[in-house]
Amino acid sequence: MSEDRQIQITVAENEAGQRLDAFLAAKIPDMSRSYIQKLIEDGLILVNGQSTKGKVKTYSGMNIEVYMPEAEPLQVKPENIPLNIVYEDSDILIINKPRDMVVHPAPGNKDNTLVNALLYHCRDSLSDINGIIRPGIVHRIDKDTTGLIAVAKNNKAHQSLAQQLKDRSMKRVYEAIVEGIIKEDRGTIDAPIGRHPIDRKRMAVTTGKGKEAVTHFEVLERLKGATYIRVRLETGRTHQIRVHMSYINHPVYGDPLYGRNTKKLTGGQMLHARFLRLRHPSTGEYMEFEAELPGDFIELLESLRV
Repeated sequence: MSEDRQIQITVAENEAGQRLDAFLAAKIPDMSRSYIQKLIEDGLILVNGQSTKGKVKTYSGMNIEVYMPEAEPLQVKPENIPLNIVYEDSDILIINKPRDMVVHPAPGNKDNTLVNALLYHCRDSLSDINGIIRPGIVHRIDKDTTGLIAVAKNNKAHQSLAQQLKDRSMKRVYEAIVEGIIKEDRGTIDAPIGRHPIDRKRMAVTTGKGKEAVTHFEVLERLKGATYIRVRLETGRTHQIRVHMSYINHPVYGDPLYGRNTKKLTGGQMLHARFLRLRHPSTGEYMEFEAELPGDFIELLESLRV
């Protein structure tokens, strides 16, 4: 382990009694708690010369050594892909993502992702907390979902945005066209979501191992065999809106996984991240952004109006 990538900390008397990972996250602002937990799992954080676990509590005089591995060479190449930038400064970038763009590389999708475009646009100005495949990415929206996504340009901004997601102070509001007529004017779906027990590409409302998932919706307009709704996420599970709307028998129009085979009519699922409200990582100022509905969404809306 190289000495120049090492941090040594001795716990003071008034710092005793804290979980090790939480203590280090507060002590080293450039590292997130999840990254510290990974270093612990990899045996790169030692207590009194020995590897340890994140749940251990600090005590006065504890000697901690943190070893930071050299960054892996970036395998994702920058690509000159146009971005619809809603807002940008030295900390954050707000993008209006088009349909059919994957957020970050994955098996089968190495190129033409939002990350490829960000690497070209931002060069070295992206947070690296989420590793070489997801630089700057704090939250995601699906390939076929359009609309607003926040990107962190440094680690401080990343930690702030991640905390806002965790404490639910970041407000994400979507608009969607869903199948069938919703009778209630508004409602809340509180149902845990986990991996589908048989089809591993899908998520599902589950009991037992599912994670808490809460979705609020309100009806904006009732259409011919469909409903135009506004949706607010309280949690951020994978495919949450799509799973929850399917669960109440009103799947998102055009959803290829959870819908009723209407993709051929729309060219994609009618789900749009319309509003995003967050606190600026440096100034603390509340900022709200809006992305107008895409053209195909508006066209379908007009065609379904009674």
